[in-house]
Amino acid sequence: HVQLVESGGGSVRAGGSLRLSCAASGWTYISGCMAWFRQIPGKAREAVAQIYTGSTLSYTDDSVKGRFTISQDTSKNNLYLEMSGLDVSDTAVYYCGAGRYCSLSYITIWGQGTQVTVS
Repeated sequence: HVQLVESGGGSVRAGGSLRLSCAASGWTYISGCMAWFRQIPGKAREAVAQIYTGSTLSYTDDSVKGRFTISQDTSKNNLYLEMSGLDVSDTAVYYCGAGRYCSLSYITIWGQGTQVTVS
């Protein structure tokens, strides 16, 4: 049974930093995409950053480019999101997802989400 568990969320002042982690269990290696999405109540889930496992190819949304960095540790099946220069607009529940491709419709495994609040 594949599971994703996020951690590292919390409350921070504008301009601050946080590091989100996503621990994957239930498989030895996933071939495909691992990604971070975020969602504000009443709005659609949106992609923040994505990376293909075992690859350096990554995508970061323009809204966070230069502030957020996605990385992975394939030996541990872990995914990370380094966030700096946080803004109030970054407040959301952040989800880790995995799937064959990085498009939202192909993300089939989700974590429970971790709240990030910027004030």
